[in-house]
Amino acid sequence: MITLENDRLVFSFPEVHDDARLDITFQRTLRIPDDDRTYPLPPGLGCFPLRHVDDFGARVPEDWRPRGGVMLPMFQSEALWISFGRRSGYPFAMKVATGKINAVDGKRWVNGLAREPQNYMAVPPQPWLDGYCIEKGVIRQFVAMPLGDGYTAEEQITGEAEHGGIQIVAYPMKRARYEDLQRRERSRLRSVKLSVGFEECAPAAMGLAPGGRMRQHIYDDEHGLDAWDQANGSRCFVAIANSLSWRAITGEALPSLPPTARDYAKAKLPWFDYYAESPAVDGASALQNLLSVVGIGKKKRETPLPENESADASVVVPLGPAKPGPRPVREAMLE
Repeated sequence: MITLENDRLVFSFPEVHDDARLDITFQRTLRIPDDDRTYPLPPGLGCFPLRHVDDFGARVPEDWRPRGGVMLPMFQSEALWISFGRRSGYPFAMKVATGKINAVDGKRWVNGLAREPQNYMAVPPQPWLDGYCIEKGVIRQFVAMPLGDGYTAEEQITGEAEHGGIQIVAYPMKRARYEDLQRRERSRLRSVKLSVGFEECAPAAMGLAPGGRMRQHIYDDEHGLDAWDQANGSRCFVAIANSLSWRAITGEALPSLPPTARDYAKAKLPWFDYYAESPAVDGASALQNLLSVVGIGKKKRETPLPENESADASVVVPLGPAKPGPRPVREAMLE
């Protein structure tokens, strides 16, 4: 079951286990410079608003209606990241695609999970996803661009501007595997005597394109395919509306424009670096071969990213593995 609660997508599987709940938010953020440098993690600047597509009837584009799901607004060239906020610590396998192109393995959308190469993320340890996995430990940031101009990952790989938006599928861990993990964790805690503290453009539809380079691991799944209950997956389509169409559809104004990376760095506010003990998967060759937004712009003799100057990212705050309790500083910093 998928519900929308205060701009959060909530996936719940009571038929699998009472603890099998996961909430997902789409975070506004700085668009890091697309300048071939590799940057740390930018902050979260609050959640994008989410609305049910079905609530707006004929006001949404016709091709959105059969898919249903939810929609969010983005300015052209704005960036986002996806936060996998755990409600109960229950493990999930998550697949994310943009325009039906898998953001982890670079292949066209297929149902189910695969390991060679891995086409999903295990949550935990994966706390978030900022972009396309192009190398081990490096992604290219998700940046909103209009469909039909050739910038999106979908258009570069398929040659078509058909789907746009984002697709997300959540598969819960099988009940027996989860309960076995819980037993092992309780046994481990009993054996350790430590106190641990928990600290605007014309087209209505938008797609996501590869932007600047960022340090981020897509972690290898230590549980294996057999751990995940693929018979009980839930999928949601997330349409992206530009500023003009969002106002026309919902009657709501967009959030204000986020600051630029250069403004943020000039204010000496921190960037972030996340670490976990799990090994990372390799980048996908199909994604590594994509041109970034600036790269496409040079071929088209266009300047698609305003204010793309390099930024000082020397103030970096290390983040440890995400744990239950308060949300990571990366999300809460500017709220």
